[in-house]
Amino acid sequence: MATPIPYVRDIEFEYGKIAQVSPMIRRVICNNPGAFTFKGTGTYIIGKGNVAVVDPGPLDDDHIAALLAALDGETVTHQIITHTHRDHSPAAAPMKIATSAPTYGYGPHHGNQRAPKVEEGGDWDFRPDHVVQDGDVIEGNGWTLEAVHTPGHTSNHLCFALKEENALFSGDHVMGWSTSVISPPDGDMAHYLHSLRKLLDREDAIFWPTHGSPIKDPKPFVRAFLEHREEREVAIRKCIADGHRTIEAMVPIIYKDVDKRLYRAAGRSVLAHLIQMQDEERVRCDGPADVESVFDLVG
Repeated sequence: MATPIPYVRDIEFEYGKIAQVSPMIRRVICNNPGAFTFKGTGTYIIGKGNVAVVDPGPLDDDHIAALLAALDGETVTHQIITHTHRDHSPAAAPMKIATSAPTYGYGPHHGNQRAPKVEEGGDWDFRPDHVVQDGDVIEGNGWTLEAVHTPGHTSNHLCFALKEENALFSGDHVMGWSTSVISPPDGDMAHYLHSLRKLLDREDAIFWPTHGSPIKDPKPFVRAFLEHREEREVAIRKCIADGHRTIEAMVPIIYKDVDKRLYRAAGRSVLAHLIQMQDEERVRCDGPADVESVFDLVG
């Protein structure tokens, strides 16, 4: 029996409108809905007066204007970046021009710039003003964030724990509406699964994802994601046993209930599973074994 994924779909909002979602957190959602962004990118504002902005979002003039309007009379002291996909980090540049607020992130985007584009693509221009590592603490006016390195969706993905509310900004590592796409070479399935298990060792009371509603009971949610990935691997092994030896043949079987427009992204996650399985010597690739060559086969 397939494990039900407890997606949260009750998000309520108006594009460009500021919403107070907790005593210390406000949110503005960008009008960029889509197959990989759900209702849009949720940018979070922490604190009052001197504030931090988490994931300023894409280069969208209306969204940037809405953020600046919401922050009128306040000072942005920090821009916190969970990772460098183009729906998360590019707005940091115009926001810095407008507010002088420096950026905090793990590092630039990695991988292959010529690789097939999945989701919104990488923000290759981003360089953090302040490099943040796992366990680093960032402090502001009445708030404290602890960085939690969670590679997998991207190698530079960070979650940030708001200590004052026992909350975790989970970026795209754990979203409130779907599992993450894991697209090699920067996406790594083994790292993703390890990062999910890392969150099970924490005691965060709530997750605030960049896409979707808050996750108010995180541990069962994370366990369901891990079980979901285990079931995907079982399905891949069955495809191989049934004689389906290419990703192109596997995807319509494994993702038979998924919109065909998402097959390309699904294929990337199958590839990520197969790379992990090959690295662990549980499958063998008869064709090119390096990731760059495989890109040519499944891109």
